[in-house]
Amino acid sequence: MSDHNPGLRPWRDIARRQSRQIMVGNVPVGGGAPVTVQTMTNTLTHDVKGTIDQIRRCEEAGVDIIRVSCPDEESTAALKQIVRASRVPIVADIHFHYKRALEAADAGAACLRINPGNIGSEKRVKEVVDAAKANGCSIRIGVNAGSLEKDLLEKYGEPCPEALVESALDHIRLLQDQDFHAYKVAVKASDVFLAVAAYMQLADAVDCPLHLGITEAGGLIGGTVKSAIGIGNLLWAGIGDTIRVSLSAEPEEEVRVGYEILKSLGIRTRGVKVISCPSCARQGFDVIRTVQALEERLQHIHTPLSLSVLGCVVNGPGEARETDIGLTGGGAGKHMVYLSGITDHTVQDEGMVDHIVRLVEAKAAEVEAAKAEADMTDAGKAEAAE
Repeated sequence: MSDHNPGLRPWRDIARRQSRQIMVGNVPVGGGAPVTVQTMTNTLTHDVKGTIDQIRRCEEAGVDIIRVSCPDEESTAALKQIVRASRVPIVADIHFHYKRALEAADAGAACLRINPGNIGSEKRVKEVVDAAKANGCSIRIGVNAGSLEKDLLEKYGEPCPEALVESALDHIRLLQDQDFHAYKVAVKASDVFLAVAAYMQLADAVDCPLHLGITEAGGLIGGTVKSAIGIGNLLWAGIGDTIRVSLSAEPEEEVRVGYEILKSLGIRTRGVKVISCPSCARQGFDVIRTVQALEERLQHIHTPLSLSVLGCVVNGPGEARETDIGLTGGGAGKHMVYLSGITDHTVQDEGMVDHIVRLVEAKAAEVEAAKAEADMTDAGKAEAAE
């Protein structure tokens, strides 16, 4: 019930744009690889412990790649320890000073986030590219509507899709002139319409992986809505190979929102997908508080599962038939529990959340055990074939 079967429901299928694949450390980006979720630390990078602690929280939330600011030499000096401690690839965020890029590459960054045009002369760009090649770094070209080049603003009069795309293509040429092709590109804007239009134009113009984001999107609620509209629109059109949800919130929240966007589109299925009603006077239990508690308690589950939580029997049974575990509110504090879409047993108000958590944990363990057994069987067949 958790798996989407392509072709069975064609109106759910997304035809992804074909792009070249690059590696960010050991994580493939583009070329049919899973769409990855990124975030960025907001600690002072020279605070090694604080930065690593924040990275750990993001790793627990499921982050694939993490970006770290490197505005000064103190930050790049600390980067070596951070890279060594991180379980996921680290992207070094570089602005203006090319030496920070050289230092970050030597410190073990998996990727450098730069605007080649801001680095300086062609000689300096070559030095950065040489350092990236020598250290196995990829590069992310980051174009932003808020920092477009002066000549492009004069040419177009304002930030527009054509200006963002032209900026990206100019930066790409600087890398291609140095025979460097391990790059991905972002053309971000805080305006959803501008960002989506720019990405769509760029997707038609290049074959490199695209990093999606609506920059300066806002706080947790407003930023989530803007990001879901913009990033979701592009992903639905098959555009995008890696995403970062930019929120004025803790980085781990960006990761959770990123996964929720991907889960909504069936692109990634990490963790429990909760289907729940907004609640009304028909509810047999406090749906809002129950869902809040369940989402908090089930964050440790990484196995793709679906859980429906509905307050009454109007839509509850129907939703439960489509989920791994379902809870439907009944009368007199007695509620129905569904397993794999089938009515199974009832549960009382008291201890209901604990009961559902145990069911989800048991189902996750069952799924993981079956997967491990299947993997062992496949490995055995492959060994026998050799």
